Amino acid sequence: AAMWVVYRLAPCRATRFLRVGVQLGLLAWWYPDTFEINRHLPNLDHLFAQWEQDLFGCQPALLFSKALPGPIFSELFDMGYAAYYPMIAATAVYYFGWYYKEFNRATFIILSSFFIYYVIFIFVPVTGPTFYYKAIGLQNVTAGIFPNVHDYFNHHQECLPSPGYTDGIFYHLVEDAKAAGERPTAAFPSSHVGVSTICMLLLWHDRNYKLLAILAPFYLLLCCATVYIQAHYLIDAIAGFITAVILFAILLRISRKMITE
Repeated sequence: AAMWVVYRLAPCRATRFLRVGVQLGLLAWWYPDTFEINRHLPNLDHLFAQWEQDLFGCQPALLFSKALPGPIFSELFDMGYAAYYPMIAATAVYYFGWYYKEFNRATFIILSSFFIYYVIFIFVPVTGPTFYYKAIGLQNVTAGIFPNVHDYFNHHQECLPSPGYTDGIFYHLVEDAKAAGERPTAAFPSSHVGVSTICMLLLWHDRNYKLLAILAPFYLLLCCATVYIQAHYLIDAIAGFITAVILFAILLRISRKMITE
């Protein structure tokens, strides 16, 4: 509200950028609130883990890191995961600096997609493998047994440590981020995959193929990392991509009048 007042008193590019930047920064602050609401709802991880097992015949989140355990793969995937917020910032800064007439539109699409995902997280309480596997024990996961944990996460927030090379720089960045703000919430669909896909689509929309090519490797690593570090089931990542395409098409259409002349 304060930034809105500042912008109304001194409407210019700088205050507009600050206004949007504050809202983007607050997303990390609002994220834990999805857990404070959905912790009172029945957990659904047993259904999603079983669907994962039925679709793929295994638990990709359990096996992916075991298939590629080395430090190179581990650090690459952790680097991709850590690139999430820088990718969002890079997209917003690009639109502000080089395509200002659609800056409002682009940031509206990013922020709106976040809020839509947050609403979904509230009503679809899925925690993801790192929390659910910890709750039921890896012996049950290996055996393909996925019990209903009911309101377990209303009282427990423990998760598994991220798999991979534990001495890596990016590994510790991911672990520090988890320790700072991770909650047993927000697994389905993957907003990491969803919002990063929307950022890529925004760059494609403006035909900025150079920046798109620069960010593409980080995007691909990020998508893989969501499963590798056990933050998401594979179906979460797939759903994140599908919902991103749908949301982008809808939000791009309804924001046509937000272009600044």
